[in-house]
Amino acid sequence: MQPWLHRRMATGEWVMLSYRLPREPSAPRTTLWRRLKRLGVAQLSDGLVALPADARTREQFEWAADDVVSSGGTAGVWLARPTTVAQERTLAEGMAAARSVEYEALVGRCRAVVTAEPDERRRALSRLRAESRAIGRRDFFPPAARDEAAEALRELQRSLTVEPVR
Repeated sequence: MQPWLHRRMATGEWVMLSYRLPREPSAPRTTLWRRLKRLGVAQLSDGLVALPADARTREQFEWAADDVVSSGGTAGVWLARPTTVAQERTLAEGMAAARSVEYEALVGRCRAVVTAEPDERRRALSRLRAESRAIGRRDFFPPAARDEAAEALRELQRSLTVEPVR
């Protein structure tokens, strides 16, 4: 088990969003799916997602529930605790694995642009930093890949400050 995960585990409180949306029109379903993806939810089953409970995640789920209801669906926001540390660990590990994939992709994009022209590197650095911040907002259980992504961003930054050899 990851050391960060062990420190966090104690069957903490989770906020859950239970929802049901009509199949048509499909736009509200797509909008909700994108929103939940941005939040980095753990998908428990169809129409049931969870995040570690804090003021921000509760508020995000309450807004999402309001949007579901205004689109003709039904939704509820619940607070719950897994009954075992193993259940919580499974949720956390799944969320950490999803963030790890995102961070690894970010590392790849950083490395792909490190030899580009300086103007392109500057634009990419700005875009990739914003992407890193977005991942960080949904990174409740930081994987090792987070540190690799931070180092790749620093390496890209350094590539802009090092004078070229002539």
